[in-house]
Amino acid sequence: MRVRVLGCSGAIAQGCRTTSFLINHNILIDAGTGVGDLTLEEMRCIDHVFLTHSHLDHIAALPLMLDSVSSLRNQPVQVHALPATIAALQAHVFNNTIWPDFSRIPSVQSPLLQFAPLAEGVQVCVDDTPIQVLSAVHTVPAVGYAVQGDNAWWVFTGDTEHNPALWPQLEALCMGPAAKPIGMLVIETAFSNRESSLARRSLHFSPASLAQELSGMPSGHNYPVYITHTKPSESERILEEITAGLEGQPYEVRWLGAGQTFYL
Repeated sequence: MRVRVLGCSGAIAQGCRTTSFLINHNILIDAGTGVGDLTLEEMRCIDHVFLTHSHLDHIAALPLMLDSVSSLRNQPVQVHALPATIAALQAHVFNNTIWPDFSRIPSVQSPLLQFAPLAEGVQVCVDDTPIQVLSAVHTVPAVGYAVQGDNAWWVFTGDTEHNPALWPQLEALCMGPAAKPIGMLVIETAFSNRESSLARRSLHFSPASLAQELSGMPSGHNYPVYITHTKPSESERILEEITAGLEGQPYEVRWLGAGQTFYL
């Protein structure tokens, strides 16, 4: 399985794209501004979009991408999300005021967009790729995802703060006769420690709360940890604080960057 990082920033600036990951050639996990760096042909091949939640930095490119490929596809793009996320998209984006309702264009019988509701804890399989829906704790209904590759799981927490349900869910992925290890844990840290109160109110991690959260990682499960969603104006400080706060821990902490590609 190939995971291509299209965007992993908490906001935009030169060289910064918001959250989106391309799995193989046809599955998007979130649809932030990083989608805009794909070619038309690459966008045309996307059949499934899995959204973690409804915030703009995670859905901004979806309506524009659909417009770009509207004349190039003959099958609808499946958008998988919580019912509350779908309701937000219908009410505030695909409402014929902000953007055309592509779930009814070119016709109700043959739309460009189809919504596929999902729920925490379920597993769906698209094109032989299992995708597990994980818990998340955020200011709007939200989830994370674990995607199974040939050799390991790729895990993305989405936007979240303290999430005690996550670790048992990840342990479960590693159990059973066909289980695979966690090959990569992508976890957010949006604010520096000086903005820790804002991080708590907005249900994001700061380096201090991230360290506390990672202390709950089960013993013997030292997943490679990759940091995402840092604010461009605070990225350098956040990375310095994470490095200092997690020094001596048994797991490796690395920094995610747009343009990186991983194979699992």
